[in-house]
Order: sequence, then C-alpha cells, then structure tokens
Amino acid sequence: MQTDQSQHGDMPTTGGARPGPVAALDGPATPTSGAEAQGARPVGLRIPAIQVDSEVERAYIVDGVMEDPKGPFVVAWYGETERVGVPGNAVFAGHIDYVDVGPAVFARVGELGVGDIIEATAIDGGQIINLTYAVEWSEVYPAATAPVADILRQTDAEEITLITCGGVFDGTSGEYSDRLIIRAQRAG
Repeated sequence: MQTDQSQHGDMPTTGGARPGPVAALDGPATPTSGAEAQGARPVGLRIPAIQVDSEVERAYIVDGVMEDPKGPFVVAWYGETERVGVPGNAVFAGHIDYVDVGPAVFARVGELGVGDIIEATAIDGGQIINLTYAVEWSEVYPAATAPVADILRQTDAEEITLITCGGVFDGTSGEYSDRLIIRAQRAG
C-alpha cells in the first residue's frame, strides 16, 4: 500500500482522454522476448459498469515481483506483459483501497460479471486508439498460492487481465489475504 500523501491526487474523471502530453506518461515498454514492441501502449482504462475512468502508468516486474500502482486512482500496466491490440495478455493492476483515502480505483472490480465491458485507450504510432474487451471470467486466489505464471502467461487471443487485492486485510503485514483476477477478451 502506498503511504506517500503527495501522490494521492484527485479522483480522475477522464482517464487517458485527459488533456496534456499523453504520450509522455511513461517510457516505451520492452517486451520480454527482446523483439521490437508490437501493439499499442495503454494510457487509459474505462470500466463503465463500475465507474472506473483512470489513466494508466507503466509499472515493472522486478525479480518476479509486480510493483504496486503509485496512487489510489491510477492503474498500472506491466510493460513486461503484452501491449493492447495484438494477441497476448496485457496485465493491469489497481488498488482496492488506499491508506488515508479509502476506496480506490479497483474498489468495485469484484462486481464485474461475464460480458461487462472494459475499454482501453492506447497510443499506437502516435495515434490514440480505443479498444473494447469483454469480461470472460473472474477468480479469487489466496495471495500465497496464486498461480502467477498462469496469470501473466501469454495467450493466443487479445486479452487483458486485471489484478487487485481481496479477502481479509492483515494490519500487521499490510497485506490482503487474496488476489482477485479478471480476464477479458477483445470484443468485436
């Protein structure tokens, strides 16, 4: 959980569509294969059913550990996973709640059901594009035994995976007992 008050910001209302230099939100991702990056770099995420409209920041997987998103109302995309708009699995994470803030960007992600829509705004060759995904499934795993390799694995279809915390919060460790995983596939 992030505790730095200076990074809280205001609850966003326009996601990746907000004015300003969208292309400067993060640096270019480097695919794990070393090949030139394909697809579009995500910069915004909307989930109308649960009123999410957030910018997307680039985060890293360091020594097998996924960095936490930097604030309560921003979604992290892991550049070591796929970009959007091409076959593969683009992985995103968001906080369910946040110290001294309360409910955060993915507070209601557990309400999503099969068929609910997730919209990604992305940059592809300088062009802003919008892609639509439909939820296929959701699953809760104990944090200690969550199948991380399967959650992060590449797929043959254009898919995105959302990750957040769930279960019981342990104030001593500062961790939740579970992880909620949502998988969605490109619609249309």
